[in-house]
Amino acid sequence: MQHALALARKGAGLASPNPMVGCVIVREGQIVGEGFHQYEWRDHAEIVALKSAGEKARGATLYVTLEPCNHTGRTGPCTEAIIAAGVQRVVAAMEDPNPVNAGRGFERLGAAGIEVFTGVGEEEARRLNEPFVCWIRTKKPFVTLKSALTLDGQLALPKERSGKRKRRDWISSEESRAEVQRMRHASDALLTGIGTILADDPLLTDRSGLPRRKRLLRVILDSKLRLPPGSRIVKTSDDDLLVFTAAPLHSAKVRKLQKAGVEVVHAKARSGRVDLLAVLAELGCREILSVLLEAGSNLNGAALAAGVVHKLFLFYAPKIAGESRVAFAHAPKLIHLPMQNVQIHTFGPDFALEARLGSNYPR
Repeated sequence: MQHALALARKGAGLASPNPMVGCVIVREGQIVGEGFHQYEWRDHAEIVALKSAGEKARGATLYVTLEPCNHTGRTGPCTEAIIAAGVQRVVAAMEDPNPVNAGRGFERLGAAGIEVFTGVGEEEARRLNEPFVCWIRTKKPFVTLKSALTLDGQLALPKERSGKRKRRDWISSEESRAEVQRMRHASDALLTGIGTILADDPLLTDRSGLPRRKRLLRVILDSKLRLPPGSRIVKTSDDDLLVFTAAPLHSAKVRKLQKAGVEVVHAKARSGRVDLLAVLAELGCREILSVLLEAGSNLNGAALAAGVVHKLFLFYAPKIAGESRVAFAHAPKLIHLPMQNVQIHTFGPDFALEARLGSNYPR
């Protein structure tokens, strides 16, 4: 199963909006077939593995990270292909969260006389497909809030005497920044606020070098449409930049941004700011399963206050800002975050806190 999970992880950036799934077929102690799902290839992981195994699948054990499907969608039912191949035993990590299939795949296999075992590697399989589980149940994306902080909780180092920060005056280490690129690669969209764009003029692209099915969607919340047409993020737009604004759409600036390849969408506002819940609902409608929130104090605070963050991933560098300039989050009141599954990682000289926000946290 560990090998199947490793195969499933190869689907990062390639499987969405489907789940990441890996499959291994074993006969007489030897791997005779394996595969993972890529959306553009259509075939599910089980079909890829069965094709590679051929006749050797007969009497074999099939290990798969997600319950085989028992319905027709873009492809036919995997259960029928497994039965036809003569597989003797199926070991699955978890049940399909999709109500269309949940439990039905296992029932069909069992009815055909195939032994079915479930729950092997379930926790890891669930972590792997948290975005898919969230989206299939809520039709909204799974949101990870990522920030790089000093030990005294600041998002930025002090400015130079000129009043400006150097663009390359990073808080976090090279190793941490490489991990951020991997996180971007595994995400469908990156969300930020106009304040970050105006302060840092970032690119916010996936520079991991890893293959992906479609470009990382970069999303900006910009209630008054202050986005500069000359900013780097606009100059690098290739139908992968989406701006939500409360400003009128009939203006020369909107037309200029659209000409540059930027999609500008009108969104309702709350207290003068773009409604974050409406934005996430729209992204869900666009089959965006995972969102990486890389923003400043205001949007971090708004997202936490709205209860839309599912996971925190906070990088801490061994640096002291020494003054309060840019806090991690501005929120109207103290927010209690009941964290679960807390893990600490190290990246070069930095450490990172990863935590799933608990069930008591409002969604």
